[in-house]
Amino acid sequence: MEHQSPESLVIKALSIGELKDVDLTISPGEIVCLSGESGSGKSRLLRAIADLEVHQGQVCLGERARESMAAHDWRRWVMLVPAESQWWGDTVGEHVCHIKEEDLEALGFSRAVLGWQVSRLSSGEKQRLAAIRALSCQPKALLLDEPTANLDDDNTAKFEAWVLKKAQEQQMPILWVAHDEAQIQRVGHRHFKIRGDHLEVAK
Repeated sequence: MEHQSPESLVIKALSIGELKDVDLTISPGEIVCLSGESGSGKSRLLRAIADLEVHQGQVCLGERARESMAAHDWRRWVMLVPAESQWWGDTVGEHVCHIKEEDLEALGFSRAVLGWQVSRLSSGEKQRLAAIRALSCQPKALLLDEPTANLDDDNTAKFEAWVLKKAQEQQMPILWVAHDEAQIQRVGHRHFKIRGDHLEVAK
């Protein structure tokens, strides 16, 4: 399918687990941060939006509902980068296609990383490379589940700058699960918290 013009990610009356009737619209280029206590349902909400868990309600890209698209197209366009990424081949290069050298460099890698064995990667390297892998598929929206949890301050700063740049360049709506209030202030245009069975605007 062709890459279309930027569109909002629209979530309507989505319910999964304890969460009920989540309504949220994320505009092209906007980063919305999501926080909440452990076990509150942050990751499940992202998985529901990516259509990886059974849920109620509707998710749309602009006017196009998830139900109107093939599942594999939706998951390529609404791309989830989970906290624990999956690696199925022996080398990094087996997991990426149209990767840009500038993206590798922005996150501290050279092209040599494509020949690295996955088994040698640290958890932080996996997190950064999983994000690069996701962006190489040219998604229309991005779901990030605590993407800097295993990164030091220097690599966290690089990652934040890279995502902010990509959000603007590609006009992607981004939902970013984060727990660090300082990070949320740096990257988020808006911030919501899960409270019990609903989302509320963070004060």
